Amino acid sequence: MADKEKEYMKSNSTKMSIFQRPVWVAIFALTAAIAWGWAYPLIKLGFVEFGITGTMTGSKMLFAGIRFALSGFVLLIIAGATKRNFKVSKPADWSYMLLFALLNTTFHYSFFYIGLSHSDGARAAILNSLSVFLVVLLACVFFKSDKLTMKKIVGCAVGITGILILNIGKGGGGQFTLLGDGMIVLNALCSAFASLLTRGLSRRVDVFVGTGYSLFFGGLLLIILSLFMHGTLPCITSAGLVILGLLIGISALGFALYNKLISCNPIGKVAIFNSLIPVVGALTSCLCLGEPFYGKYLIACLLSMAGIYIINKGK
Repeated sequence: MADKEKEYMKSNSTKMSIFQRPVWVAIFALTAAIAWGWAYPLIKLGFVEFGITGTMTGSKMLFAGIRFALSGFVLLIIAGATKRNFKVSKPADWSYMLLFALLNTTFHYSFFYIGLSHSDGARAAILNSLSVFLVVLLACVFFKSDKLTMKKIVGCAVGITGILILNIGKGGGGQFTLLGDGMIVLNALCSAFASLLTRGLSRRVDVFVGTGYSLFFGGLLLIILSLFMHGTLPCITSAGLVILGLLIGISALGFALYNKLISCNPIGKVAIFNSLIPVVGALTSCLCLGEPFYGKYLIACLLSMAGIYIINKGK
């Protein structure tokens, strides 16, 4: 795997696209992170508008499934309009894309929506940053282009400390809970491994097309799962539809940018920018939902940002 990764990076180095230029990598990665950060309060507001309560797991799956299936559909339409290559050369590649869809969408967001409904948006946003540091460390194991350095170890240690601080004391949700924090941690694990699979996805199909397929089919699987759980949308309002539209746009934009960046850059270099997600998620959840802002949220956010700086700073 290391030799294939070396050849892949060497072939990409001969022609540098806009998605490999340091300034644009930062701009695109920050754009994706900020968009995803806004998803936390929007999801909780969406639950309210559609009348989805904490115990309505099937309805949460239906809400998530509609969001991602439509996000994938939008990306596939854009890919078709821009004449991208839809060809999948081998039947086995469809199995790979199914695995990617399960990890990147179905399992990932099943855990995420359940966890978010049992946790404060700010707390969930910060806890979910665990995936960022997992990606940085796992990429060093699986890809030769991502070397394990002392500053990566220190940066991840600083960021993970922020996550541990989040679970100290009574403020902000108190101690670890299985349905809240536990689901968010499982979501983070799915997100981390899906990020590793993105590089392989880009070798099998155009990355925008592959992202569209993964969101569309992953969303359909969520919808099917929700129907078995008798999921419904009890109340449909114009405000709810606007929120759903914003979430569809966030998914399409965020995943398209992030997966493209992951496909042609060292994974750790891109993934670490997602430490900004808890900052945006915590602030927007407190502003939009009226959730209390605990001092430890600020400390955890600052430590996550410090982890980004340590890993990305020059020699």
